[in-house]
Amino acid sequence: MSIPENNAKSEFWNFSPGFFLTNVLIAFLITFSFCPYCYFSQSGLEQIWQSFLISFFISVALSYGSSRLEHYFNKKLPWIHYPAKRLILQTLCYMIYSFCASYVLIVLFVLYIRQSYTIATLPWNELISDTQMPMKWALLISAILISRSFLIEWRKAAIEAEQLKTERYAQQYQSLKDQLNPHFLFNSLNVLSNLVYDNADTAAKFIRQLSKIYRYVLDVQQEELVSLERELEFAENYLALQKIRFEEGLQYSISVEKNESGFLPPLSLQLLLENAIKHNVASMANPLRIEIALEGNAVVVKNNLQIKSSLPEESAGVGLSNIRKRYELLSNENMKVEDENGSFVVRLPILRLNQQI
Repeated sequence: MSIPENNAKSEFWNFSPGFFLTNVLIAFLITFSFCPYCYFSQSGLEQIWQSFLISFFISVALSYGSSRLEHYFNKKLPWIHYPAKRLILQTLCYMIYSFCASYVLIVLFVLYIRQSYTIATLPWNELISDTQMPMKWALLISAILISRSFLIEWRKAAIEAEQLKTERYAQQYQSLKDQLNPHFLFNSLNVLSNLVYDNADTAAKFIRQLSKIYRYVLDVQQEELVSLERELEFAENYLALQKIRFEEGLQYSISVEKNESGFLPPLSLQLLLENAIKHNVASMANPLRIEIALEGNAVVVKNNLQIKSSLPEESAGVGLSNIRKRYELLSNENMKVEDENGSFVVRLPILRLNQQI
């Protein structure tokens, strides 16, 4: 029997023909193992139909219960994050459920078939021993389903990790390419050439900020996570560089203590800042205001919305999608994106080492 992998496949467990046929086959195999010759004689068929019937109902209860437990644990305890805990709890819950379901069905079946029994006269201890065979089948079903579920999730995680790795390299390459393309260099050198004549100190500061950006991108290109302190420092360097370019057209504030602990996916803040600058007008008349603050266990990046009338074709939310996918792989925390009173707000959960795989 198989575990539903998506909404379409979950219909198998909603008492579909395939579900019933599978359990009919299981009930047949159980009864056939006890009395293979009973199926080939009239007296044998009369003798075995009761065993077939109770086997079928127990099989339905066990298989359906296993699928519901699997669905529940897939949401609460994913294999990729809690393998040991998932194995212990799911097996324990399924065995308890299997015993209770088997025992109740056996009691009801005995009361129905043997009408001389009442609740008071039932041989309760003997009926408990009758659950041994269902429990053995439950253990076998549990082993098969758990093994299959784990392998499916492991394969899915491996594919997603490879896709994320490819996307991360593409992002790093694109980040370097964007900073090294002729347009970026032209603007940077123009600003620098003016500053050299007007203000040597500011020109030196511009060069330092530019070098820090390149150094950081190269330093973190192989890392899964970087400290919050390093990301904030890089964000400040990036904004300072853009501030020299836009002057009063860009206003920003960072309200997070530099010694704040925790980690973020590398370049996540830079991607958000780059998106804000790329998509919004930043001018003296309409300054772009960017705020970076701490709210609970999340870094909040907020900017006022003043969308440009024309946007580059590649502006399709790739940065946000990349960050979201990395969070999905690294933890159970999710990035939140919202529009709040004319502002674009992104909340990045701060990750802790004990949250990692």
